[in-house]
Amino acid sequence: MTEDEIDAFVLSCTAADAVRRTQPLQSLWSGYGSIVRYWLDGGRHPTVIVKHVCPGDGGHPRGWNTNRSHQRKLDSYQVEANWYRTFSMQCDDACRIPVCFGERNGDDQILLVLEDLDAKGYPARRSSVSSREWRACVRWLAAFHARFLGQTPDGLWSSGTYWHLETRPDELNVLEDLPLKQAAGAIDQKLKDSTYQTLVHGDAKLANFCFSEDGSSVAAVDFQYIGGGCGMKDLAYFAGSCFRDAECEHKEAEILDTYFEAFRSDECCRLSSRDAEALESEWRGLYRVAWADFHRFMKGWSPGHWKLSDYSERITREVIAQLAKDVL
Repeated sequence: MTEDEIDAFVLSCTAADAVRRTQPLQSLWSGYGSIVRYWLDGGRHPTVIVKHVCPGDGGHPRGWNTNRSHQRKLDSYQVEANWYRTFSMQCDDACRIPVCFGERNGDDQILLVLEDLDAKGYPARRSSVSSREWRACVRWLAAFHARFLGQTPDGLWSSGTYWHLETRPDELNVLEDLPLKQAAGAIDQKLKDSTYQTLVHGDAKLANFCFSEDGSSVAAVDFQYIGGGCGMKDLAYFAGSCFRDAECEHKEAEILDTYFEAFRSDECCRLSSRDAEALESEWRGLYRVAWADFHRFMKGWSPGHWKLSDYSERITREVIAQLAKDVL
């Protein structure tokens, strides 16, 4: 798509008169496109965010340049377009996301015209969080999972998250931790066998949350890896994006308590008291399994990464030992 074609599409989606100027915000992972803010004259929205997927020949920053990796990225952007077209309207203020004003596919390119969350009261980004801020994110996840509980991920990933085992055979193949390598399939299956399935964001790290100025409310972006799964996959991954080793362990119970309190009280949670208790019991038991699942990916993808903490290593060993007992 040419710049003129993009401008014309933005104007058609927003009923604006003209594009006044643009501001590049960031490049997409591995050079697959860009995210740009557009200032508009006329229409209902003074600014919008345009996500333009246009795969180039950029290299992966950690060297994972394979046909499988390339196709996974292409699929992920199509999944995101499908999400905005088919599911996103079910979100509300409890799990705020940007409204999508229009999406266009063609010639291996995807264009998403999105609401500018900065202009809607979510201008802040955080590299570290206060108690108020991480709780706001955890409540967002609980509300999101409550809305999509039991829904079939048509057009999305059948298994959400970017690290799920089926799409990461290369990373598994190079994994040197033999006990974890042997347990990888059982860990994945344990999560898939959860009675209660929902849609998971799939990349619910701190960087994908936009905060209000006071940190009391959040919105989330980046839905490339949304799909079916146990909600604990999002929660464990989010905790690992916020907290270092000892803090992860220290806050584990508090994180889980905050999540399930919000889940049970959410207006979209239509489970009976008995089913809500059963879900909580099952998912609490899967929190560390989800952590071990991500640990498996990280050890193959980037063995020296800071997220491979003593806490992560220890609970993964505990999960592997428990899985071994379960089959006896």
